[in-house]
Amino acid sequence: MSGFTIMRLRKENEMAKKFQGKVALVTGGATGIGKVTARIFAREGAKVIVSTDKNIKGGEDTVRLINKAGGEATFVKCDVSIAVEVEAMIDECVQTYGRLDYAFNNAGIGPDGKRVPVVNIVDCPEEIWDRTIDINLKGVFLCMKYEIRQMLKQKYGVIVNTSSVGALKPVPGFGAYSASKSGLIGLTKTAALECATSGIRVNTILPGPTGRTLLYEYLTGAHPEEKEQMFNMIPMKRIAEPEDMAEAVIWLCSDAASFITGHVMPIDGGMTSG
Repeated sequence: MSGFTIMRLRKENEMAKKFQGKVALVTGGATGIGKVTARIFAREGAKVIVSTDKNIKGGEDTVRLINKAGGEATFVKCDVSIAVEVEAMIDECVQTYGRLDYAFNNAGIGPDGKRVPVVNIVDCPEEIWDRTIDINLKGVFLCMKYEIRQMLKQKYGVIVNTSSVGALKPVPGFGAYSASKSGLIGLTKTAALECATSGIRVNTILPGPTGRTLLYEYLTGAHPEEKEQMFNMIPMKRIAEPEDMAEAVIWLCSDAASFITGHVMPIDGGMTSG
């Protein structure tokens, strides 16, 4: 193969990547949907900031896998419910890579029967309510606050938030979770309107039951009956994979979705269709 042919193939490969020269931030990037989305951002040419709070090993593993595959990624520890940590995360992103083009605000917690109990409202401890709202709703508010400030300087950016099918189809025992994810829809739409003429788009995905996530694995482990119940609720009769969510995030960030903002996208196998 001639040197010219090799150069041409390299150039074509670069052109095929959607996000060459761009920078993406993924919170909750240690496992599941966040981990896969970070890797696909890198696959498409973006430099990636991977963030998580507790699962540092998982976050660092995501970075290792990206770098091993020829991408470029950096790990940043951040509790999204603490403003100074979020501001520092965005500052480090800009200091490291010069800008912030895409943000996937994916960090969240929910009742999985192991880390957080499945508990009715009348029995829900106040600390569980507060922590769920702090991470799932306040955390996204803080992330968007500092992400948008940076994107306004650039006059460009795309934000995708992770809500849940539970925002539209609540189930018993998920009160704080459903409230936080429902609130996130309103927050997303408000941000989209505020940024509509600023070159910044804001959307949210609503994942249905998704395998290879801690929420699904812990919940079905602690409550085996949940697996069949979830399956029966899905018209397509399969549990989603993280890739189903990740590819939608990538599409929403791409120029193919350039006229889409304030959109609430269920990715649920038809659960919310009826």
